[in-house]
Amino acid sequence: MRRRRFLPLLPALTLLAMLGPVAAGLWWTLLPAFGHLPAAGLTGPSIDPFNALFDWQGLPRAAFLSLSTGLIATAVSLLIVTLVTAGWSGTKPFRVLERLLSPLLSVPHAAAAFGLAFLIAPSGWLSRMVSPGLTGWERPPDLLIVQDTWGLTMAAGLVAKEVPFLLLITLAALGQTDARQSVNVAQALGYGRLTGWLKTVFPRVYAQIRPPVYVVLAYSMSVVDVAVILGPNTPPPLSVQIVKWMSDPDLAMRLVAAAGALLQLGLVIGALVLWRAGESLVAFLGERWICAGRRGRWDGVVAGTALFGGAAAALAVLLGLLVLAIWSFAGFWGYPDALPNGFTMRNWMRHGDGALEALGETAFIALVAATAAVLLTIGCLEAEYRYGLRLRARTVWLLYLPLLVPQIAFLPGLQTLLLGVGAEIGRIPVIVAHLVFVLPYVFLSLADPYRAWDGRMGTIASALGAGPERVLWHVRLPMLLRPILTAFAVGLAVSVGQYLPTLLIGGGRVATLTTEAVALASGGDRQAIGVYALMQTGAALIPFALALLVPALVWRNRRGLRYG
Repeated sequence: MRRRRFLPLLPALTLLAMLGPVAAGLWWTLLPAFGHLPAAGLTGPSIDPFNALFDWQGLPRAAFLSLSTGLIATAVSLLIVTLVTAGWSGTKPFRVLERLLSPLLSVPHAAAAFGLAFLIAPSGWLSRMVSPGLTGWERPPDLLIVQDTWGLTMAAGLVAKEVPFLLLITLAALGQTDARQSVNVAQALGYGRLTGWLKTVFPRVYAQIRPPVYVVLAYSMSVVDVAVILGPNTPPPLSVQIVKWMSDPDLAMRLVAAAGALLQLGLVIGALVLWRAGESLVAFLGERWICAGRRGRWDGVVAGTALFGGAAAALAVLLGLLVLAIWSFAGFWGYPDALPNGFTMRNWMRHGDGALEALGETAFIALVAATAAVLLTIGCLEAEYRYGLRLRARTVWLLYLPLLVPQIAFLPGLQTLLLGVGAEIGRIPVIVAHLVFVLPYVFLSLADPYRAWDGRMGTIASALGAGPERVLWHVRLPMLLRPILTAFAVGLAVSVGQYLPTLLIGGGRVATLTTEAVALASGGDRQAIGVYALMQTGAALIPFALALLVPALVWRNRRGLRYG
C-alpha cells in the first residue's frame, strides 16, 4: 500500500532532485553577486562585485571567447551532422561513419581534448609524422596552435565531440519522420538526394533535435575542462576565469566569481535568443529556397565535403586516443621521431597507484549516481505507465534545464550554500551534484524503449495472476535489460566525465580521473596525462561494452523473448 502511495509522487521527487540543486545554486550565486556573503563578513546589497568584474581588463575578450567558441562549435557540428545525414543516410559509407562515431560518444571531453592537443600541437604526432622529410623541421615550429588566442582549437575539439552526440540524436529523430519515403518522392520530382532531404525532412528532424542543440550551445559556451586544455589563457574564457576566482584564498573574490557566473548565465541566455532568431531567419530563407525549386546541382560536392568533415571528427578522436596510448607507454620520445625509442611499463608503474586510487573514487561516485538515476527513472516511467501520466512539452523541457543552465552559473552558489550550512565536503555532495547531470541523460536514454514495450505482455502476465510488482520485476525489466544497461552505461559515462561538479562541490578533496588529468595539463607531463586520460576513457567505454555483452549472454537461449 505504501509503495502504491509513493509511486505517483516519484516523478515530482525526481524533478526536485534534479532541479532543486540548480535553483538553490542559482539563488546562492545571486546573493554573493550582490555583495551578500556572511562567511566572509560581508552583507549586501552592493554592486561592488560587478564593479570589480567590469574593471577586469580581460572581460571583453573572455566574454567574446565564450560566445564565439560556443556558436562556432554548435553551428559547425550541426552543419556537419545535417549534411552528412542528408547526403549519405542509408548508404554504406554512412553506416561505416556511424560505427566509427557511436563509440566516441562515451569518450570524455577531457580525454578527447588531450588527444587532439597531442595530435595537432607543433610537437604533436602529425608534425612528427611529416618531419623532417616533408617539412625540414628538426625542432617544433613556433606556431600557436593549441591555446590559440581566437579559441579555434578549442572549438575544433568541441566539434569533434559534439558531432557523434548530434548524429545519434538525429538518427533517433529520423525514425519518426518517414524520411525515406519523403526523399523518394523528392527524387521522383527531380531533386538531388541532399537537396530533397533538406527540403522535406530537415524541418521535421530539427523540431525534434532542437533541445539537444541548445544543450550543445550552452555547454560549449561554459565548458571548463576543454577550455583549460585547448583554450587560450591570456585571458582565458570567462568560465575558466570564474573558477580561478573561486579558488582564490581571498573570500571576497567569491563575490566577483558570483558576478561573473551571472554574466556567464546572461551570455548563454543571450546566445540562445540569438540562435532562436537565427532559426527564424533560416526558416524564412528556407521557404524562399524551397519555392525557388532548385534541384541541387552541387549535391555531390557538398555531400562529399560533409562526409570528409564527419570522418575528420571521428579520426581526430580515434587518433588522439591512439597517441595517448602511445605516450602512456613511451620511453624517451624526442622530436621529430615518429615513434618513441622504446616502450615501457615505467609510466604505468610510476603513476599506477595514484591512477588506481582515482579510478576507485571515480567508479564509486559514478556507480552510485548512475544507479540512483536508473532507479528514479524506472520509478517515474512505471508511475507513468500505471497511472496514465503523460509528460507535457513543458515538462520535457524541465529535463533539459539542468543541461541548459551553465554549470559555472549555479555550482559556485551550491558550493557556497554547502559551506554555509556546514555540509561536509566529500563524496556525498559530489554524488548529489553528479546526479543532477546524470538523471536527464539516463531518463532520455531509457524513456522511449520503456514506453515502446508491448503492454500485451503485462496483460498476459496479469491474466495468469501476476500483480503489478511481479509484472515489473519478472517480465518488463528482464525484457528491457539491454536498454536499461545502455542507460546505466550512459549515466556512468556522464559521471566519469564530470569535472566542474567534482572540483567545486568536492572542494578539491575528491580526486577523480578527470580532475587529476586536467590538473596535469599545466605540468606538461605527457606520459602521466596519457596514463590518466587512457584510464578515464576506459572507465567510460567498458560499461558500454558490457551493456552489449551481458544481454547477449543472458538472452542467448531466449532470443524470442529478447527486447531492445
